[in-house]
Amino acid sequence: MLNNKHKLGFFPTPLERMDNLSKEYPNYNLFIKRDDNSGLASGGNKVRKLQFFIYDVLYKGFDTVITAGAQQSNHCRQTAAACAKTGLECHLLLGGNKPKNYNGNLLLSHMLGANIHFAGDNRKGEDILKLKQELEAKGRSVYEIPYGGSNLLGAYGFVDAVKELKKQLLEQNLKIDYIFIASSSGGTQAGLKLGIDLYGLDIHLIPISIDKIGLGDKTLDEAVLELLHQGQKELNIQKDYSINDAELIRDYDKPGYGVITKNEKMAIKQLAQKEGILLDPVYSSRAFYGMLDYLKNNKLKKNANVLFWHTGGLPANFYYSEELLK
Repeated sequence: MLNNKHKLGFFPTPLERMDNLSKEYPNYNLFIKRDDNSGLASGGNKVRKLQFFIYDVLYKGFDTVITAGAQQSNHCRQTAAACAKTGLECHLLLGGNKPKNYNGNLLLSHMLGANIHFAGDNRKGEDILKLKQELEAKGRSVYEIPYGGSNLLGAYGFVDAVKELKKQLLEQNLKIDYIFIASSSGGTQAGLKLGIDLYGLDIHLIPISIDKIGLGDKTLDEAVLELLHQGQKELNIQKDYSINDAELIRDYDKPGYGVITKNEKMAIKQLAQKEGILLDPVYSSRAFYGMLDYLKNNKLKKNANVLFWHTGGLPANFYYSEELLK
């Protein structure tokens, strides 16, 4: 099951100590997992999920892939790249109206050959079924990847990532106490939690909420818990999950999805100027700010080893350049 993946990226991604930032926060030892270096159209965490989806697409003989997201969706950009690499037709349902100029991830999705459909207020795949039926009427064999790649199959990408992390920790003789991660559609969060339990790691996962809007009629916490229950059965994990295992940290999502504040800008500036690493303005910067806030206010145990899982997203900086320059 966890071996059924189609190679698309560069793995393992680096696990590095952040020496300069560790000096800024001397009560903690800070590390970063560089999924921004995963390859495939400038990198990002979604390639881990896509390796499982694309295997399934090819194994079952589909010729067309549909997925959905915001116009600056990293998931959509990497889905377009995965389809280009494997000869599949790609259709993206993106929120909002067609802009006059393409920039950031939207520009790259276009360059990668995706067929782009603008869906107005429906950025979370509400119109996928309609588009799927239209394409099937034209003779296409269509595979749907959910918003964010966040079903159990996508979550396997991060169960697999924990196996990779465990090997790196053993090689470096390192114990990680906390992992901070951006969580928006829930698959990465669920996969990490399942992987931590499956592979017996004593790590506390701290998922920072990016988008206060849930998925359909569920809160994101409820959607994550559903994935945990599914994964527990499929992977035979000896644990009973409750909503506490799926809870997100919502202290930082009040401005709303894609709204760039002084917090995100500070986080981007600090990591860039201390470690030479670039965050994105929507996901990783909000989660990184959350981690810095925890460190500044000593919310974690002293001398802990703290890992930030960098999910990528570099191209969106160009779309938000005016906001970042203010």
